[in-house]
Amino acid sequence: MRIVVKTPNKQYNIEIAQLDTITIDSKVAIITNPKVSGLHINYLLSKLKAKEIQIITLPDGEEYKNFDSINYGLDRLFDAKFDRNSVLIAFGGGVIGDMTGFMASIFLRGIKFIQIPTTLLSMVDSSVGGKTGINNKYGKNLIGAFYQPEAVYIDPKFLETLDKREFAAGMAEVIKMAVMFDRDFFVKLKKDELKIEEIIKNSVELKAEVVNKDEKEKGIRSVLNYGHTFGHVIEKMTNYSKYLHGEAVAIGMVMANRLAVKLKTLSTTEEKEIADTLKQNNLPISYKIKDVEEFYEHFFADKKTLNNSIKFIIPNGIGHYKIVENIEKEIILDVLKDFS
Repeated sequence: MRIVVKTPNKQYNIEIAQLDTITIDSKVAIITNPKVSGLHINYLLSKLKAKEIQIITLPDGEEYKNFDSINYGLDRLFDAKFDRNSVLIAFGGGVIGDMTGFMASIFLRGIKFIQIPTTLLSMVDSSVGGKTGINNKYGKNLIGAFYQPEAVYIDPKFLETLDKREFAAGMAEVIKMAVMFDRDFFVKLKKDELKIEEIIKNSVELKAEVVNKDEKEKGIRSVLNYGHTFGHVIEKMTNYSKYLHGEAVAIGMVMANRLAVKLKTLSTTEEKEIADTLKQNNLPISYKIKDVEEFYEHFFADKKTLNNSIKFIIPNGIGHYKIVENIEKEIILDVLKDFS
């Protein structure tokens, strides 16, 4: 199946199918991590034809999504005499995809790259739309660029070796999109009626439609941050080591839903429906906040905060969204106290 992303400056295809032969008439570097390389590199190499192929292996994990990893990768590209015609392939999950895209955006002021995601989260969300970047001590994804790939190849075969926790983390992003945009999709997820290929297809179509309308998150694309404003703080406060990204987003969705209930845009019945669906997909739905004021202050390091005003994405009933700003501090603290 083919889905087209069309931004003002770039059009590219997302192919959802078993990987076909990829022919590239230049040097190629596959950016990956040890786990994905050990499981799948031979499969990818059997499908890839290029003038020269380098394999650059970066450490696995959110805590390695930093300038040290980027500099290591860039040094390997310079050592191998890559040029502006060379191509990078992101072969891994969201961390590898984000770092590879960022590396491509700054190497010689920009070279081409391709996404071949291997986790459910990266297939349904992070590989689509051109968000690239790294973390620093101030927060998650605060350094980066909007830089679109040349193509995205989604092969569900890679999910055969994905562990249950990583699969669940991907389902958090799927549920996020259903809650924001498509009640029928949510109901099918709740009833467990869909095959994985249908889940990927529906999710990617929703994401592509949003990116086509708003590449650089000036409007509707910010809705995809549902669960992320709270989730990014959770990741930061646990040093990116306790929760997978999707797990933190799931908890963040629960917190955003509590805010929605207090603002009367979501019923308590719908709040429970969403929490139950997250839980049945093996996702965490609780978190203990040790210091409510400290948690609140971390919101202001988020890149989505403007003019000292926190933007929250909340459901307006299941299948619809609302963007809220300038919420009184006491209301937000009241939400956080429910988790303390």
